[in-house]
Amino acid sequence: MIMVGSVNNRTPVSNLLKQPDEIGGAETQTPYLVVSDIDAIYASAKIAGAKMVIDLEEKDYGGKAFSCSDPEGHVWHVGTFDPWESQQA
Repeated sequence: MIMVGSVNNRTPVSNLLKQPDEIGGAETQTPYLVVSDIDAIYASAKIAGAKMVIDLEEKDYGGKAFSCSDPEGHVWHVGTFDPWESQQA
């Protein structure tokens, strides 16, 4: 499970957190979410208004992936490639 919160959640550390649009668009994290139904996730992200940074494509290293930014400017990488699965094969 991954829980994601906004910097506006008024936690004790929220004053230490900055959104990309507050620091010149720089990104400070880069999560990669491994999913099984990439086409459905991609369609859902597009419908929700995610800005596609890298459109859905087949990758040379295997699987399909895309990258998008959320409304706060954070970039999310989503794909079917699971590095642990390939090590077990």
